[in-house]
Amino acid sequence: MSDQGGSEPIIQYCGIHKAFDVPVLRGVDLSVGEGEMFALFGPSGTGKSVLLKTTMGLIQPDQGDVRVAGESVFYGGPKALSAIRKLAGYVFQNAALFDSLNVLDNVLMGLPEDELYALSRSEAARKAWNALELVNLDPELVFAKLPAELSGGMKKRVGIARAIVGRPRILLWDEPTTGLDPVNTAAVERLIMRLSRELETTSLIVTHDIEGGLAMCDRVAMLEGGRIRFSGSPSQFRASPDPVVQAFVDRAAAEAQLDLAGEPSGVS
Repeated sequence: MSDQGGSEPIIQYCGIHKAFDVPVLRGVDLSVGEGEMFALFGPSGTGKSVLLKTTMGLIQPDQGDVRVAGESVFYGGPKALSAIRKLAGYVFQNAALFDSLNVLDNVLMGLPEDELYALSRSEAARKAWNALELVNLDPELVFAKLPAELSGGMKKRVGIARAIVGRPRILLWDEPTTGLDPVNTAAVERLIMRLSRELETTSLIVTHDIEGGLAMCDRVAMLEGGRIRFSGSPSQFRASPDPVVQAFVDRAAAEAQLDLAGEPSGVS
């Protein structure tokens, strides 16, 4: 089965190997097309977030390369890496806000350094204002707040605003719904779809929410044993005869039912 959809690839993982004492990635080959919404599934600890971080050069593989918009992340030199980082916004798993900075300054950390220095304070604030409005937060109410004064859901939205403030061509989402109850999970997934459409970005989403990922995305892949076990459409994933894929789908469905039966987390 081909791992490439009909569009031209904007992200290409080429033979990615990475070990931390033990091997995590064992030769990952995967392509994500321009404008796609693409979900990456897999058991916990299988290296999904590690692979995502290689896209921005945040983790260097032991072997292999990543190419973004035709540029090599690891062999293109500092200038190519800087250009790649301007193309992509990264939504960290736990928001990863700076505790000592208010919301305005946290969001502005998402702008490339040269662009930020070229803007006046009011121009920069306007960009942050627009980004916060896009994630359904009232800038006037949250601009001056510190992360400790925000709910978990608000922190996630500020993290998303930081990722989109520079209007990136690519959005990388690292477990964006972790820690949220089903209602807030659905709200964040609707936000991901809307932003991907309105900003006309390519979205690569690492997620534990299998049903949400299948509903949102054009294509999906499953990482298992350090390699890509499956890549294809959501309908092909559901119908896959691979017993490992089927076991993963069944287990994820059972866990989702348990989540629905439990108490909501109250994150808003």
